[in-house]
Amino acid sequence: MCADLPDYKDTLNLPETDFPMRAGLPQREPEWLERWARIGVYERLREKAQTRKPFTLHDGPPYANGHLHIGHALNKILKDMVVRSQQMMGRDARYIPGWDCHGLPIEWKIEEQYRTKGKNKDEVDIVDFRQECRKFAEGWIDIQREEFKRLGITGCWDRPYLTMDFRAERIIAEEFQKFLMTGVLYQGSKPVMWSPIEKTALAEAEVEYHDKESFTVWVKFRVHQGAGDLENAHVVIWTTTPWTMPSNKAVVYGEAISYGLYEVTATPEECWASVGDRFILADARAEDIMTRARLSDGMYRRLRDVTSDELGRLSLRHPLAGAEGSNGEWDDLRDFRAADFVTDEEGTGFVHCAPSHGMEEYELYRDLGMLGQVITYNVMDDGSFRPDLPFFGGKFILDRKGKEGNANKAVIDKLIEVGGLLARGKIKHSYPHSWRSKAPVIYRNTPQWFAAIDRAVGDGQDDYGTTIRERALRSIDELVTWTPKTGRNRLYSMIEARPDWVLSRQRAWGVPLTCFVKNGAQPTDSDYLLRNAEVNARILAAFEQEGADAWYKEGAKERFLEGIVNPDDWHKVDDILDVWFDSGSTHAFVLRDRADGSEDGIADLYLEGTDQHRGWFHSSMLQACGTIGHAPYRGVLTHGFTLDEKGNKMSKSLGNTVAPEEVVKQYGADILRLWVAQADYTADLRIGPEILKGVADSYRRLRNTMRFMLGALSHFSEADRVVPAEMPELERWVLHRLAELDHKVRKGYEIYDFQGVFQQLFNFCTLDLSAFYFDIRKDALYCDGDTARRRAARTVMDLVFQRLTTWLAPVLVFTMEDVWLSRFPGEDNSVHLNDMPETPADWLDEPLAAKWAVVRAARRVVTAALEVQRTDKVIGASLEAAPIIHVRDAEMLKALKSVDFADVCITSDLILTADPRPPEAFRLPEVDTVGVVFERAEGRKCQRCWKILPDVGTHAHPGTCKRCSEALG
Repeated sequence: MCADLPDYKDTLNLPETDFPMRAGLPQREPEWLERWARIGVYERLREKAQTRKPFTLHDGPPYANGHLHIGHALNKILKDMVVRSQQMMGRDARYIPGWDCHGLPIEWKIEEQYRTKGKNKDEVDIVDFRQECRKFAEGWIDIQREEFKRLGITGCWDRPYLTMDFRAERIIAEEFQKFLMTGVLYQGSKPVMWSPIEKTALAEAEVEYHDKESFTVWVKFRVHQGAGDLENAHVVIWTTTPWTMPSNKAVVYGEAISYGLYEVTATPEECWASVGDRFILADARAEDIMTRARLSDGMYRRLRDVTSDELGRLSLRHPLAGAEGSNGEWDDLRDFRAADFVTDEEGTGFVHCAPSHGMEEYELYRDLGMLGQVITYNVMDDGSFRPDLPFFGGKFILDRKGKEGNANKAVIDKLIEVGGLLARGKIKHSYPHSWRSKAPVIYRNTPQWFAAIDRAVGDGQDDYGTTIRERALRSIDELVTWTPKTGRNRLYSMIEARPDWVLSRQRAWGVPLTCFVKNGAQPTDSDYLLRNAEVNARILAAFEQEGADAWYKEGAKERFLEGIVNPDDWHKVDDILDVWFDSGSTHAFVLRDRADGSEDGIADLYLEGTDQHRGWFHSSMLQACGTIGHAPYRGVLTHGFTLDEKGNKMSKSLGNTVAPEEVVKQYGADILRLWVAQADYTADLRIGPEILKGVADSYRRLRNTMRFMLGALSHFSEADRVVPAEMPELERWVLHRLAELDHKVRKGYEIYDFQGVFQQLFNFCTLDLSAFYFDIRKDALYCDGDTARRRAARTVMDLVFQRLTTWLAPVLVFTMEDVWLSRFPGEDNSVHLNDMPETPADWLDEPLAAKWAVVRAARRVVTAALEVQRTDKVIGASLEAAPIIHVRDAEMLKALKSVDFADVCITSDLILTADPRPPEAFRLPEVDTVGVVFERAEGRKCQRCWKILPDVGTHAHPGTCKRCSEALG
């Protein structure tokens, strides 16, 4: 700047804002949390929303036993974005957080504490034990509550729901009593997944599958006498559970399978077959079986076909029959019959049946009415064989740490000893494990309590069907909206094929099955279960006051029965309910019974991970269909799992976990929330240091957009406002974009498409605003006086600000609060107390939008041409240019001439012409109608706006252009 010219910097309308460029989120976010708690934002929204249509997202309860992991953060942030967006679109969006408090993981922790102190759980009073479990859960609830709140999750944190609250335990018991009273409950003895380590039955949702190496054996069953040339031949079975052989009661075959009689003609060394041995085998499996037995081609021959009719006339002997010391345990002939589940795709074409340890075999003999002949009770609750079982008594299937026990080896060794084994090996396969102890589970026949899902529910609520299964399947299709839609198929197929629900668990920490059985009666007797409304009412009243501990206190049976029925005639059931029944019942004590629940007892949305199709979505559906006749939800949204940056499952042992606490400490919770919003949550989500750096970069760009508006809007007042009709075209184009976005944002939030909403807003902020509109209007904002153009620009920025802050508030809860209060300070103010403003439909102007699409296309060519000159150091800024722009499209040329295209291109001047573009003209392939020839701007540089114009220096204020001189007055 020349020494004799004034410094006009202080005359510019430079942006004013205290909003910092650096967010400092880790330090500042706790301040906003304290502020929201102080002014009671959630409570004030409830007061404000009394006349609004409610929206209820029912929280699937996390388990109260550890710090949050990144999956918890993903889940709760998604829920929060749903709740906040629905609230700001005009609903009364309620969110009551909850916790699952009962069950084995907590019980297991208390037992571990006992073991370290040398205490025996069985010697501790059960009520005292339960109190310790309750205390443990309470501690983790407090910790997790603060961790969730730190993520910016809004909700009724001072009154969450807990499945261990006395009232909740009362209602869970009441829901169970409905199963009892309507005839759905029954006691049966059938194979269930059993955890020997935890000594309890498990539901499918409590099981996960991992690879396991198992023993595999090929066992010989001798054909009994009177079978012609088949007498003393052997039927060979294959099993991966040798420990089930002592419980074998039958062998089955497939009627459509081709079988043959094979004879051994030669043997190698170390072979358990002998020359002359005959085996009945499925032809498709014969070669593989002989190879396993170390019999190569030429060492055996096929003698003839064996028909299914022949098989049907045979009887078999167990390989341990007659063994010295067996005490006749296995001397009965084994049943031998056809079954439709037998195939020749693996194994031998024959299946060994231990109906006490296999569901298909159990169902076969149940349907035949023969369960009394084939059920055994050889395996105890700790996975050991009953003490008096010959050879194997006291042997364990698993040791106390969940590893391979000594039972399999003992069985295999005995089979070798008696000549019952043809071959053995090992196999690695997918096998069920308890998700709590991580130990393998077994199928074990035990008396358990079940909910019959194909038995008519006698409650008269038959709009969706008469049975639980019918009601669930119809609800899935007729009542529920699925996001994504694939969730429908997954739950439908699971419920369509599932067995009856195992309700009972042999543990201590939970809600008991509040029922009594008649002494001496059989489960099939009509009076086996006590169904008495007066007894039920007594139980519920006690639970309301004392919680479920009342069931376990001394004299409980007499307390509940005396004066109604004779206590001596009845036995109290002490099993606890499956914890999935607890969480499945939450709709009853949250949606139905709370004033801030749901008006009709049904949630608008359940939102959890995809694993909950077999968990909470599933159990809630079954439980509600048994008590209210239909699903407890109108919508289900599922999200994927969290993976590391390489797409691997997170594992502490691999060191690739990402803890929410660490992300919050480094970046702030808003970055974690933005990670969720940017991702496609319907698939698995990756997270790691590099991904978070990218998210932080997106955040900075958004923050800069908001900071620019705050600076430009300083001292804006209603007196500055301009109506749209009086605005320049560029401002009306921005209003058009706002109208378009308003529709897309609301629609996106309605269908929970957070990624789509964020992408629309991010592109608007970075491409439409920062790189285009702000870029163009900086000159007018800084250099104009009190002009209509500047007032219009600031009016539009105010309208953009009102919308962007509320549109983004459900995602960036802390940042948008900071932005909002930077403009509208006030002790009781908050962006979260506001709705998304309505956007007038008449802001839409499609012809104007089409015109400005043409203008922007031409601008891209000019900008690219000038960038070449800047890169080559020909110019330092675009204001040094006055290009000649050749436009061969007449409509485009007309559009460009109708606007101040030099301002649009941020050049000091330019020439628009229809003349043919010269060969040296710069062009872009995608805008072939425009060519740009670079020319320098002529004149002097205005010392105020830096435009190079011929008139600079000819006005009242030295060194200024006409516009700047007038602005100075």
